[in-house]
Amino acid sequence: MNLTFEKQLWSQGYTHIVGVDEVGRGPLAGPLVAAAVILDPDHMIEGLNDSKQLSAKKRQELLIQIKDKAIAYAYSFIDEATIDTINIYQASKKGMLEAIKKLNVQPDYILSDAMPLDESGLPYQAIIKGDSLSASIAAASILAKETRDAYMKIQSQTYPGYDFEHNMGYPTKKHRDALKRIGICPIHRKSYKPVKDMIEQQLSFWEEENV
Repeated sequence: MNLTFEKQLWSQGYTHIVGVDEVGRGPLAGPLVAAAVILDPDHMIEGLNDSKQLSAKKRQELLIQIKDKAIAYAYSFIDEATIDTINIYQASKKGMLEAIKKLNVQPDYILSDAMPLDESGLPYQAIIKGDSLSASIAAASILAKETRDAYMKIQSQTYPGYDFEHNMGYPTKKHRDALKRIGICPIHRKSYKPVKDMIEQQLSFWEEENV
């Protein structure tokens, strides 16, 4: 657990430092989920790290502690249509800003995972690989990932066959094979390859058939 940034800011008088991160830039399906967490310096959580470096079991254990010990936490979903409309970078920023706004405690400083957040109106640091370098951002990455994974497991029941319960919408071989076999479902991102290619192929075929 790395508290270097937090300790420096606490020493400067900041009391509610929020870490923000997002999960879901790469998947072909499902939303992007951003999360914001304000850790309590008096009730620290051991083992916080980049969610990608932790086992599912460890993330779930830490998630319980985050919800129990954090001063505040919140998350935001940015759906597929919005991602297709504004692009994934802007969707990431939008999600982080929304998660911060949803906090029931007003933060006085932001630590973000590499995302400039001038629109927040708060002082911030955008830290490259922040989920490995800041405990607050790591906590946000865990909350975002566990929230998104739970959502995609539910979606796997609505849209069976794509293996969403295991790949969480990422372009695994099973997922790509299912796309070819079943086609596109409502939660696929239409601006992402190979989904976009499939739509263009279908449109081209339709146009040829209706000339």
